Amino acid sequence: MQTGTPPLRRADARHNIDRIIAATVDCLSRQPSASIADIAHAAGVGRVTVYGHFPTREALVEAALKRVLADGDQVLKGVDLGGDPRIALQSLIESSWLLTAQASAVLEAARHSLPPGRIQALHESSELRVHELIRRGQAEGVFRQDLPAPWLTDALHHLMKGAAADVSSGRLAAVDAPRWLVATVLAAYSVPNG
Repeated sequence: MQTGTPPLRRADARHNIDRIIAATVDCLSRQPSASIADIAHAAGVGRVTVYGHFPTREALVEAALKRVLADGDQVLKGVDLGGDPRIALQSLIESSWLLTAQASAVLEAARHSLPPGRIQALHESSELRVHELIRRGQAEGVFRQDLPAPWLTDALHHLMKGAAADVSSGRLAAVDAPRWLVATVLAAYSVPNG
């Protein structure tokens, strides 16, 4: 006698969940106020299926935020943040600018759906790597010390988000974005003369 859900049904459910989360990330990246109907349509499922896996929009937004943060974390783990902080920052930007921009859009949607403490808890480990790199650059005297590391981190994220928006609108070629971001950020982080 079998108990529980048949394996095929569980695999279908996992597949649907993955499609729904991917569609949520995509929809929220383009429109942070995307509706459940928009997301269901993009995932190729009905609203009932979405609600069957995610009882509220908040639960769905949280799942999407977890996904983009996990994807970003995987990229960050593969980037050598040792050595010269300027070279490490360049590597970080080149390898993660698009994912970071996408995470920023989903994070914006999460700010309207989730409590601030929950967002901070989910986002903490991703932010920590960047903060540590900036703080190390400040301690080594290669990044400016007159502005706090959290401000410099936020500036980096805003620039990445802006670059992604410019790429989406056709004002910036995707191949140019990393180079322009690196040049802008390194100039902004440089120790002021005098």
